[in-house]
Amino acid sequence: MLQALAKLILRIGGWTSVLNEDLPPRAIFIAAPHTSNWDAFWALTYKVAIRLDVHWFAKDSLFWFPLSALLRSLGGVPLDRQRAGAAVEQAVALFRENERYYFGLAPEGTRSRTAYWKTGFYRIAQGAEVPVVLGFIDYGNRRLGIGPMLTLSGDREKDLAYCRNFYAEIEGRWPDKVSPVEFPPRDGGRSNKSGRD
Repeated sequence: MLQALAKLILRIGGWTSVLNEDLPPRAIFIAAPHTSNWDAFWALTYKVAIRLDVHWFAKDSLFWFPLSALLRSLGGVPLDRQRAGAAVEQAVALFRENERYYFGLAPEGTRSRTAYWKTGFYRIAQGAEVPVVLGFIDYGNRRLGIGPMLTLSGDREKDLAYCRNFYAEIEGRWPDKVSPVEFPPRDGGRSNKSGRD
């Protein structure tokens, strides 16, 4: 019933769903670009429509009854944001505890344009030794879903170049808020590589 409703909502919204059938049993899903509150709505609707059991973090303060029951049913996992590094540690632990597990997040971390992507998804994938699946919401072509899978090489720039190439043709709800596909420099300095710092 809920799946049929989700499919109907996507159809009414004019969306075409894209599904990668060749998924591994465990993976990190990233969703980009993230420029609007609507992104989460459409992503969750898609998740329900294709019955994909992807988990995601939400502030632990949101997990009060009865909202907690709804959040958990949609894959929500409470996160204590007071502890530095808690998200990476907690996500890696969840992968280690489950033979089949999908975890999703938005690498931009906010709807506003930022200078860099957050490195959390990369560190989780490395720590849990799982691939990264590139999810997307393309408002320009009204397509959303699951793109290719990336097995990390350990070369951050090479892996980001792969992501950058894929997302180059994906249009966010607000294109001027799309963040560049870059990580902060390891030394904390400013990146001069592409002028996108």
